[in-house]
Amino acid sequence: MSPHHISRGTYFYAIGLSYKKADAEIRGHFSLDDASKTALLEQAKTADIESLVVTSTCNRTEIYGFAQHPFQLIQLLCDNTQGTVEEFQKVAYVFKGRDAISHIFRVGSGLDSQILGDFEIISQLKVSAKASRKHNLLNPFIERLINAVIQASKRIKTETNISSGATSVSFASVQYIMKQVENISEKNILLFGTGKIGRNTCENLVKHTKNEHITLVNRTKDKAEKIAGKFNLLVKDYANLQEEINTSDVLIVATGAQNPTIDKHLIQSDKELLILDLSIPKNVNENVSELENVTLIHLDHLSQITDETLEKRKEHIPLAETIIEEVKTEFNAWMETRKFAPTIKALKNKLQDFKNAELNTQRKKQKDFNEEQAELISNNIIQKITNHFAHHLKDDTISTDESLELIKKVFQLEETATDV
Repeated sequence: MSPHHISRGTYFYAIGLSYKKADAEIRGHFSLDDASKTALLEQAKTADIESLVVTSTCNRTEIYGFAQHPFQLIQLLCDNTQGTVEEFQKVAYVFKGRDAISHIFRVGSGLDSQILGDFEIISQLKVSAKASRKHNLLNPFIERLINAVIQASKRIKTETNISSGATSVSFASVQYIMKQVENISEKNILLFGTGKIGRNTCENLVKHTKNEHITLVNRTKDKAEKIAGKFNLLVKDYANLQEEINTSDVLIVATGAQNPTIDKHLIQSDKELLILDLSIPKNVNENVSELENVTLIHLDHLSQITDETLEKRKEHIPLAETIIEEVKTEFNAWMETRKFAPTIKALKNKLQDFKNAELNTQRKKQKDFNEEQAELISNNIIQKITNHFAHHLKDDTISTDESLELIKKVFQLEETATDV
């Protein structure tokens, strides 16, 4: 049995799309909100999918899971988003087995992020695994794999400087605003929405610009007030959005809406306005660019801004890759152990049968048969024999599959099913 192969006929796959080939519009078609994720997990259960984890961020949407064919996972994604199979095939990637394992390690370790060293995805993976567990869709393989990825990302964070300085798109946003807008500490900044990147951008703006004119508008005011309290922002009603936009110098849009919420008709002022759209799908209509006083920047543009910090981070890639290999080797060793665990268990059961038969014979023959002693000695011998076989099977220089076949043949074993 292949180590990444679980039930008969199923393999471990990673399917998805990311910023590398799919622009913001296409990623928007495939983005999953919480309700769609839940619907996808429910559908997976009815489709007899044994285990899968689904993540959707502004940079990527991915499914990691076991299927007979990757199309089953692609179908799940397309059924629960606005995306089509044809569109998916143009920009997608499909990895199988060890390649899928390597992919999730690179993603979780910030090496595949739009901005190198951005570890936002790790918290996403944790949340996704929790949701799969809740739906009984997290088998020991994927659970162990995600834990290994989390371990690798922690080590990379602490043992390398790949995320030195502020990370992620919010870092690039703040850099961009500070470079483009003079006297930023005196300007009016408006944050519309409470998306994570927007919140991080705001926090960094407060820190770096000492600006005391940052206002937050959100559809649900209580959520806005919670965040505003944390970052020392002003909160205005959603009904005042247009008025607030017209007094702003910088507008940061970070809503989770599925359709644009800002368009040119909301902008009635002639003053210079920089709009940063940090939402996927896009939340600012392109038509705002028709206004001469407006500059529109989307997070895909921001991620292309490289600076010395990001260049320096690249020097840490080899060390990060070494750490990934170490953790992956441990994971592969665990997989190999899982692979022969049923045979070792079956062997132990067979030896127990030999023991019981022999003890029964001796019990009848000997008057003063010492039950306790016989039990102890025979169990110790069984343990030594099974340890020897397990040690042999862990040896990298031998063919595990051939050895397993031989052990099964010699001892006439019928092993019990297991999930690798």
